[in-house]
Amino acid sequence: MAADPWLVLGAAAVEAVVGYPARLHAVVPHPVAWIGWALRQLDQTLNRGSGVARRLAGVATLLVVAGAAGVAGCALDRWLAGWGLIVAALIGSLGLAARSLHDHVATVRRALDADDLDAARTAVGMIVGRDTAALDREGIATAALESLAESFNDGVIAPLFWFLAGGLTGLFVYKTVNTADSVIGHLEAPYRHFGWAAARTDDLLNLIPARIAGALFALVAGRGWATMLRDAPKHASPNAGWPEAAMAGALAVKLGGPATYDGVLHQRPSFGDGPSPTPLDLRRGLGLYLRACGLAAALLALGGFPWLR
Repeated sequence: MAADPWLVLGAAAVEAVVGYPARLHAVVPHPVAWIGWALRQLDQTLNRGSGVARRLAGVATLLVVAGAAGVAGCALDRWLAGWGLIVAALIGSLGLAARSLHDHVATVRRALDADDLDAARTAVGMIVGRDTAALDREGIATAALESLAESFNDGVIAPLFWFLAGGLTGLFVYKTVNTADSVIGHLEAPYRHFGWAAARTDDLLNLIPARIAGALFALVAGRGWATMLRDAPKHASPNAGWPEAAMAGALAVKLGGPATYDGVLHQRPSFGDGPSPTPLDLRRGLGLYLRACGLAAALLALGGFPWLR
């Protein structure tokens, strides 16, 4: 069941203002942590045997966890319909991460502004998977911008899209699948087979939102379209390249390129034609991100008017 755009906007506003306070998380972990715990338990129990057995177990794992989330969301949609809009907005805010994403990247920016590379490496290591110990200022800014671009889709646009399209049911299922992709959707052993269903389903659910995310960056920047259309298909992911290439084009910098993961150098494709980002470009990227969030909010507000009829 589709959600009222103003309800979705209300949830986004709650998350932007309040987020999920660290003190609350210490007492009641964020629901994503519960999903991660369930996935790890099923991983330890089911991820064994042949490749076929692991793939079937991975499909079953995703169906169980995402199905449970969908049932919970559907029950809440029915229970809150018509009168529980405030509660629905509060619950919906748990599936969004606009504020937390901004705060994490802003921590990296502040450390770079203070010329504290150790703190900047530690901060960027919280949001990227690559090795950060040897990154210089440009490398830190590049890693932070890439995470900001990709997570704009995963943490903001895709949750908004599925909340709007399917209510709390759609939001809960998306967040569960996206979390499963993060936890088990890896190409490396022992998840190559077990995480196959999570990775492919996450790809499917992000097909439309990722392209919306890239378009929002290009719209608010007034440029970046050509870079996005040219470079997005270079990415190994069918989706991550769209916001990343759009960010590169919008800021006229180069993202991607070689990066080290667990001591192994990976030759990744590059996005954009400009120089490597500087800390100033990271500040510009955060501004671009905030404007793109603002445009998304404005579109939700406009979309709410037909619901008044």
